[in-house]
Amino acid sequence: MRFLTLERGHGPAERARIAELRERDGYVSDISLALRYRPELFGAPFSELVQQVMKGPSAWAEGERALFAAFVSSLNQCPF
Repeated sequence: MRFLTLERGHGPAERARIAELRERDGYVSDISLALRYRPELFGAPFSELVQQVMKGPSAWAEGERALFAAFVSSLNQCPF
């Protein structure tokens, strides 16, 4: 059985953007790192899904959804 191996680490463009974020904010969140690792496989599709959930048709206003996300993030002790 053949196993696929994944390259370790971010590509040069992603590493540069991560360095910019770290310089600007003093840290880079785990989700930000995950979204930038092989963005064509996970980051781009997941980001598109998040935009649909946060800004697409819903009974809740966009601001209400952002408030829910911020509240859940605070419960999980992660920055929103």
